[in-house]
Amino acid sequence: MQIAFFKEDITPEVGVYLAGYGLNDKSTAILDKLYAAGLYMDDGKKKVLLISCDLLGLDEWYIKKCRKSIAQYLQIPPEAVMISCTHTHTGPETRTLASAPQQLNSSYLDKLEKILLAGVKKLVSFTECDVFFFSEYCDANRNRRYVAGDNHATFTPHRREVIERSEKLFADKELGGLLFADKETHLPVYIIGNYAAHPLAGHSIGLGGLRISADYPGAFRDYITRNTGAECMFISGAAGDMVPKEDELGDGAILDLGKKLGKAALGGVLEARRNPARFGMKDATIGYCMNSFTVPLRKKYADNPAKLPAPYLGSDTVTLDIQVISIGETAFVGVPGELCSELGQEIKWHSPFRRTFIAYDATAYFSYMGGANNLVAGGYEAFSQRFSCRGGLKLLCCAEETLFKVYEEVFPGKNPDDCEDKTVNILPNN
Repeated sequence: MQIAFFKEDITPEVGVYLAGYGLNDKSTAILDKLYAAGLYMDDGKKKVLLISCDLLGLDEWYIKKCRKSIAQYLQIPPEAVMISCTHTHTGPETRTLASAPQQLNSSYLDKLEKILLAGVKKLVSFTECDVFFFSEYCDANRNRRYVAGDNHATFTPHRREVIERSEKLFADKELGGLLFADKETHLPVYIIGNYAAHPLAGHSIGLGGLRISADYPGAFRDYITRNTGAECMFISGAAGDMVPKEDELGDGAILDLGKKLGKAALGGVLEARRNPARFGMKDATIGYCMNSFTVPLRKKYADNPAKLPAPYLGSDTVTLDIQVISIGETAFVGVPGELCSELGQEIKWHSPFRRTFIAYDATAYFSYMGGANNLVAGGYEAFSQRFSCRGGLKLLCCAEETLFKVYEEVFPGKNPDDCEDKTVNILPNN
């Protein structure tokens, strides 16, 4: 695998309105810089580009626009370019809000497109790498939807006394990703980390919510680079209902979480590098594909300009895209918004790839997305979901069909049904 990468500063000026909370949250300082990271991969036959931006989210029209211009420059198909966001809530407003379209920072978006293209034009120095995947259990998040026995959801940020109970609910604890190691020196060159938790560690009451910051994804990247020398990208997973265990507690929580995730990633990288037969990818062949699914909108959203951005008005259905990019035995599934963790886990469970990672907001920002029972239980995420209860299942089916299509193209003749007994004895005399 040949790789090249860029890292561009996308920090806005102090004074911009921040995304994710109130409409009047005007930034007063910069805690740490925002970045766009890009990784370009070439297996000798196909090329793909992954980009991750320290932003809350991007509109579908804007993602398509940037994907098209970047693909034209690189002379690759648009579906081979994946643009995701880390979901930080302390960056500029880069989504169109139905109730306040004037909040969209259009001048910033114009600059961002130019910055991304400038970064792409720097992709001229390639390094030949061996590729490994890693996967570690990391208990650093929790489900912010406490659902009691009567199947009614409580939003824990508003009821912190039930947090202890919510920690017993499902949460995706996988910290996974990829390691690219120099083929000559064997040293780490690039590391991708993937985890599911809203970047809300530092969003404290008052000043903490008014400082521009990448939140814990930035601290995670800094920890990895400081301790390995490798450049690093963070891709947010199915974090729709996931928050850090220490959410909204200030910059100390940012550093603590970045360090905890960084240590888990380094443990995974160590294990992968020292066990190449298990974690190395002898054939890191690239694959990519994009498919769409159409679902009915919920009645309160359909053709309602107060609740739905203009591009989606005029119809009682919506068509959204699923994007899959695979590297060897791993795959990234780009989804059109804030996928709740249970639905993300379903995609992982049904995938034919050895490891599958969710890439938040890679095809659109269409708010929260969960399974049908989310709507039954209610709560903040369910209230904000725009498509009907069957939408989650259709999204899941579209994702799996796309994953299998890519798998069959990347591994022709290989049948995931033909599994072998791969039991690993992990205890002596077992």
